[in-house]
Amino acid sequence: MKALTVAKKDFRDAVQSRALWSLVAVFVVLLLVTTYAYVEFPEMFGPTGEASFEGLVFFTAGITGLFIPIAAIIVCFKALAGERELGSIKILLSLPVDRSSVLFGKVLGRASVLATGVTVGLAIALGFGSLLLGTVDVVPLVLFLALTLVFAGIYASIIVGLSATTGSTTRATTLAVGFFVIFELVWDVIPLGIVYIVNGFSLPTEFPDWVFLVIQVSPSDAYFTSVIALLPEAAADVGAGVTGSGVEVEPVDAEPFYVTPEAGLVFLILWLVVPLALGYYRFTRADV
Repeated sequence: MKALTVAKKDFRDAVQSRALWSLVAVFVVLLLVTTYAYVEFPEMFGPTGEASFEGLVFFTAGITGLFIPIAAIIVCFKALAGERELGSIKILLSLPVDRSSVLFGKVLGRASVLATGVTVGLAIALGFGSLLLGTVDVVPLVLFLALTLVFAGIYASIIVGLSATTGSTTRATTLAVGFFVIFELVWDVIPLGIVYIVNGFSLPTEFPDWVFLVIQVSPSDAYFTSVIALLPEAAADVGAGVTGSGVEVEPVDAEPFYVTPEAGLVFLILWLVVPLALGYYRFTRADV
């Protein structure tokens, strides 16, 4: 209950972020433009050449997988580092609330803010897309929205966990941005680069199994492959597959579990637990 109290107050404070709602506005405009382009010119965005609601879901997932990490950084990087830097954490901890309640309350509060922005953006974009298509598939929509909100919560957990490791907003910013650059911008290139060098500076037609495992370490890649795992029939219909750096690769052997989309669900669970555990360890032992 103490964590919920912290979460409610944190939500009221963070939901007023102008930067967040400015980013949501950009997100909505981008989705509306790309949704219109997908419906009117589907041959440009997929192998089937036909627009469908399932295809729109996977198309939207790719954009959402980039928006959520950026929004999470804006919403969450100051969650605990800012409180410690200003000294307001001492006031908060002087109340009948322990550090673990503060940490989990911050995660819940910031995750709720992020989920609110994501829900608003997706409701407008997918509503517009369903009007253009003249149809809506409830099951793919519900599963996609549920997984996306979980992903938003996981990314909030990651950034708040990083924020909990330091009492400086400068270092918190560096950690958050550094995490984004490493895991969202350059991570996919690393295994492909290794294979490229080992293969005599050329990409093979078949990639070793470990490439699929490494690629899915990235939170956004794990999120996208999790969408495929939850909607396998829709993914097959629109030609969605496990990809990295814009290159679709086929495994040599499809037997190992880690080359299947279900591995993305495992990595999402790890991203929920590991950064938060690290933040908990550092924050509960820090001299604030």
